[in-house]
Amino acid sequence: MYNADEQFEKLGLTLPPAPAPKGVYKPYVIDGKYLYLSGHGPVQDDASLIIGRIGSDISPEDGKLAARQVGLTMLSTIKTNLGSLNKIKRVIKVLGMVNCTSDFLYHPGVINGCSELFAAVWGEENGIGTRSAVGFGSLPDNIPVEIEALFELY
Repeated sequence: MYNADEQFEKLGLTLPPAPAPKGVYKPYVIDGKYLYLSGHGPVQDDASLIIGRIGSDISPEDGKLAARQVGLTMLSTIKTNLGSLNKIKRVIKVLGMVNCTSDFLYHPGVINGCSELFAAVWGEENGIGTRSAVGFGSLPDNIPVEIEALFELY
């Protein structure tokens, strides 16, 4: 069986602290064999958020890194609450929301930061699911990226 925890270790990345809800919602819900993750932002290792609007405050490249950080934050929620990344069978759906200027056109390239991370952790067959990448005029706390996802559990 594929070992996502071992694969993550090989990447040499660290997980930020799993964020606590800042509103009336649950960070995750398990329904049968599905794990739903609420929208996550880019939490850094010191628990601070990456902030800024893509196209004015930060570059598309830094936006992609922020999306990868969102992915790491999501992995932290999974590991903290489920105990192991190996509980995930596959990524079903990713919705990436990009805080950007109205003339910004490269939303998919930004969200690739998260999608590439998931593919590296769970492999291309199980780590890549369906996806939407859309632009927004603002996001909470002026974060550059918010992502929610649906996973199938073992």
